[in-house]
Amino acid sequence: MGDHNHESHQHPSHTKEYVIVFVVLTLLTVLELFIPGLKTEYSYKVIGLVGLAVGKALIVAYFYMHLKEETRWMKLIAAVPISAAFYAVALILESMYR
Repeated sequence: MGDHNHESHQHPSHTKEYVIVFVVLTLLTVLELFIPGLKTEYSYKVIGLVGLAVGKALIVAYFYMHLKEETRWMKLIAAVPISAAFYAVALILESMYR
């Protein structure tokens, strides 16, 4: 049929990395459960919860969606909406405190 090169491509196992990321995400989730019970201002709780949620989303995108293996151009394309979201949050917070 065709001249296909049937070389064996060994892909490294990511099991250890995925387990570590899973543990980190679990710890961040447990931390999220304690934030509402803190005796601090509501806005600090919101900032903490949103920060943890964004951090967890970035970890998931970077490791489980394999963003770390993408080219710089693809990382830039992913960073643009994330930057826009951070800017929107900053504008909302700034308007709340005026």
